[in-house]
Amino acid sequence: MLELKHISWTTEDGVRILDDVSLTVPDRKLIAITGPNGGGKTTLAKVMAGIIAPDEGQVFFNGEDITHLDVTQRAKKGIAFAFQQPVRFKGLTVKALLDIAGGGNTSMCDYLSQVGLCARDYLYREINQTLSGGEMKRIEIATVLARRAPLSIFDEPEAGIDIWSFAGLIKTFDSMRRSPEGTLVIVSHQERILSIADEIVLLDSGHITAQGSAGEVLPILVSDGMAQKVCDRKERAINERA
Repeated sequence: MLELKHISWTTEDGVRILDDVSLTVPDRKLIAITGPNGGGKTTLAKVMAGIIAPDEGQVFFNGEDITHLDVTQRAKKGIAFAFQQPVRFKGLTVKALLDIAGGGNTSMCDYLSQVGLCARDYLYREINQTLSGGEMKRIEIATVLARRAPLSIFDEPEAGIDIWSFAGLIKTFDSMRRSPEGTLVIVSHQERILSIADEIVLLDSGHITAQGSAGEVLPILVSDGMAQKVCDRKERAINERA
């Protein structure tokens, strides 16, 4: 399905975010990428989607070298991406966006309900500042579901999702991975997402430091205290914004 070979990427300031990362995402598997903040997870996901071009290395999709294809070209190849912070489209309704995502052939009510939204309340709402960050996040996830892409990439889908909707989201991801087109890459710190993954990739300081099943990698996270480090960093960020 997707193969990354020796991927490296450095910021304009000379900070090495990804350093010789190689990874294979098999067909019909859920791969979870986790690790401490600043470890390169979102950057790696954006390299997969074509939002960021690597400085070194190659990206293959179904055997084709797509390294130099941008995000639009990769979308046409069958790669869908959900941003950690969704884009707003003033003047466009939720219904219109789902129509575009699904090519006019979507079960809108079903996709919205899977992310905890009532279609009656949201289909004709404009995608603008009247929607909260959590609502925007769920609508974007619904558009990815509507695309039914061969490969779907989610960057921290739990962000802004309430606990009740999150429980439904877990079921949705579990259902997607069992479908014929269900290859998923999910960047997440959430243990409930990690626990349903076929494989967990631990990315730290731009390197893959562990890779394997949930049973193999989750104990490493606990023993290294990484889960607590992530929580501490998130708590500090919240306190700084308060």
